[in-house]
Parts: sequence; structure tokens; C-alpha cells
Amino acid sequence: MLKVQNLNVSIGPVPIIRNASLALDEGEMCGLIGRNGAGKTTLLRALMGAIPASGSAVFGDVDLLTLPAYSRVSHGIGYMPEDRRLVPEFTVEENIRLPTWTIKTDGVEQRFAWILSIMPEIGAFRGRRALELSGGQQKMVVLARALMAGRRILLLDEPFEGLAPALARRLGEVMSSLKGEGVSILIAESNEVHVADLLSRAFRMERGAVAAA
Repeated sequence: MLKVQNLNVSIGPVPIIRNASLALDEGEMCGLIGRNGAGKTTLLRALMGAIPASGSAVFGDVDLLTLPAYSRVSHGIGYMPEDRRLVPEFTVEENIRLPTWTIKTDGVEQRFAWILSIMPEIGAFRGRRALELSGGQQKMVVLARALMAGRRILLLDEPFEGLAPALARRLGEVMSSLKGEGVSILIAESNEVHVADLLSRAFRMERGAVAAA
């Protein structure tokens, strides 16, 4: 499904990612585990085209690194950034639907209904503006937005960071329910406390390098 080989990212003269390689199978849920500053966020942002990178990141039959950033979501990639990046003045529903406004996709209403079926709590505040939500609620909305686009793969950056225990458990339940849906998931986390029971494999990342799973 996704095969990253010899990925390199530098910011100015400073190398951040060094020859990173990893691979996910279809429907597999894997972890990218490393301390803060290890390069996890940079790797995911490179895959999404937010920062320049060299090497290859073959997704299906296309190398993502050869595509303009704006077109990558159209290949069924959902991205959950660590800092949420919701549009504060938009409603919850508008934020979730946002990826579908930029690409042509079928079954939008069915997809949105499915998301509400696995995350019914979102339906209770779908009409509220994003800035009115708690941090934990915003995390749920960002996952829902990623699901709206991520029909084939999800890239989740620190989804459990800062969550109260009850919300962390709930988020884990939602992720567990995605098994069997055929979507591949790469979860970047600083440790395995919340994800150990979810993962089939975990890659270790340290100082910009990825160790074998």
C-alpha cells in the first residue's frame, strides 16, 4: 500500500530525516514511535507535501513525492496533524467536509453518515463552531476530517496527545473499529501507552532515522 524508501528532509543545511524507509500493507495499522524531536511529524508532513523531500514514497502505483501537495488528498489520503489545524469559524460539519470541497469524490453523504455512525458524539455538536469545542473534542473532529478524505490510508500525528483518559479510551475504540475497513493507518506517537493494543507493527524513529519494525 505504502512504501517509503530513502526519504530525506533538510531544513536549510540541517538534515532532519535521514534515509528513512518503511512500508505498510493494505489494511494494516502500524506505529511510528519516537521521542519528541525524533522527526515523526516531519516525515508525515513530507508525505503530505507540506515540506520538500527526496527519495520515494510509492502509494499504490504513484510516487507521492512527484505529485503537487494539493493533489495528494485525491488519492484517498487522510491526514490528522498534531496541531489540529481546524478552521475556527467553520462549524464542525464544515470542517469535516472541507477535504471534499477541493476534490471530486463520490459518496460524500454516505461517507459523512458513516463517520457519524462510528463517532456519534460528533453529531451532538456538528453545528457548533470549531473554536467553541474543547481540545479533546477538536481532536475527534480532526480524526473525522481525516476519515472524510482517508478512504485508503490515514496518517495520524500524535492523536492521543493531551487527551484526558476517558477521551483517549474513546479515541482508541474508534480506531479499533476501523480494523476490517481496509484502510491502512500509520500512527505517530511518542510512546506506545495508548496504541500498543491497536498496532500490528511499530517502527522506531530516532534522530531522523527509522529502524525496522
